[in-house]
Amino acid sequence: MKIAVLGAGVIGVTTAQALDAAGHEVVVVDRQTAAAEETSFANGGQISAAHTVPWAAPHMPFQAFKWMFQADAPLLIKPLRWDPALWRWGLRFLANCSTEREAQNFEKALRVAKYSRAVLQSLRQRHALQYDQSSGGILYIYRDQTALLKSQEMAAKLADFGLPQTILDRDGLIAEEPALAGSQEPLVGGLLSPDDETGDAHSFTLALQKISEESRVTFQFGTTAKALTTRNREITGIATDKGTIQADAYVVCLASETPRLLKPLGLNVPIYPAKGYSMTTAIQSDEAAPSRSITDEGKFVVVTRIGNSLRAAGTAELAGWDRTLDPKRLAPIVRATQSLFPDAGDYSQIQPWCGLRPATPDSVPIIGGTPYGNLFLNTGHGTLGWTMACGSAQALADLMSGRTPEIDLDGLGLSRFSS
Repeated sequence: MKIAVLGAGVIGVTTAQALDAAGHEVVVVDRQTAAAEETSFANGGQISAAHTVPWAAPHMPFQAFKWMFQADAPLLIKPLRWDPALWRWGLRFLANCSTEREAQNFEKALRVAKYSRAVLQSLRQRHALQYDQSSGGILYIYRDQTALLKSQEMAAKLADFGLPQTILDRDGLIAEEPALAGSQEPLVGGLLSPDDETGDAHSFTLALQKISEESRVTFQFGTTAKALTTRNREITGIATDKGTIQADAYVVCLASETPRLLKPLGLNVPIYPAKGYSMTTAIQSDEAAPSRSITDEGKFVVVTRIGNSLRAAGTAELAGWDRTLDPKRLAPIVRATQSLFPDAGDYSQIQPWCGLRPATPDSVPIIGGTPYGNLFLNTGHGTLGWTMACGSAQALADLMSGRTPEIDLDGLGLSRFSS
């Protein structure tokens, strides 16, 4: 059948490729002039199944309240303004902050993330994909002993789910990543998640786009979807600024724009944009730059080597659909990176970036059908779109092709929010 995929980020392109591989005719529609120009353009680069811990947790309401009064907080919420979408999202978020819900959401997100990594590895081998990838694992670093001890509880939990973690003291941390010997931070130890990976999501998406185009996928760039037309609970077309696009089925992979497109259909999709920031700078000293990706748990920043560049990303700002880059929000990321790796690059010469990450209240993506028989969703991956892209795409392609997905999609669909 002919399937229209809305969105050409890493989620949309992996979805298109999986549908094409399943034998469907696919057209991808995107408002930008090329693939991966928005949220997938300059993220932290981590493919981290071990980092699927939900934002919604018992301690988070109090923590988030404290951060409201801190300009450089890793999570900044601006509730004191007219923003009903944020308030509704926030109430659902609070409902997920119980111990029971946290455990359920962790399992669901991890289910997708682990599967996705396996699908990515298979895809990479099959197509000889190159995207500055590294399979050296990810290091989680800590500044105080209490935080390190607490992290070991999560390490044991992850190990029970098939994700081994290596506990490291300071000497072990530096042995795994010698570049940390030059750090100005008082590091006490860390964890190594050896099975996690890194890579440039932008390069990967462009490479997969080329493979898809060489097959039979059509990309229609510079085309903005204005509305979905309907009849008898079916989608009949996409009204765009370039005319109407018709298909047999439709998949929305529009990240933070998903709620805006679907609201006129009576579909309330609880996705709210979490603006994230990154900086990229050329590596000037190979020895002073990390060989592995680093997650700084104290500063909520990830640092990743991508080819000859150093990428650092972090922060989340719940302030609507504003895409303005605020230097004050980027500055803590630059400071944290320079403190860890002071001689790695010239921090006065950086490429700044920000993007809107589509957050759900439970930190679980939305994958599956809708009350409209030929309308499907693959969206809401939050900060883990790169981590979950290949798996969520394959699972949805199987579902739409009448095959049983290799992972259980129970609890991953839009229907979980119906109550």
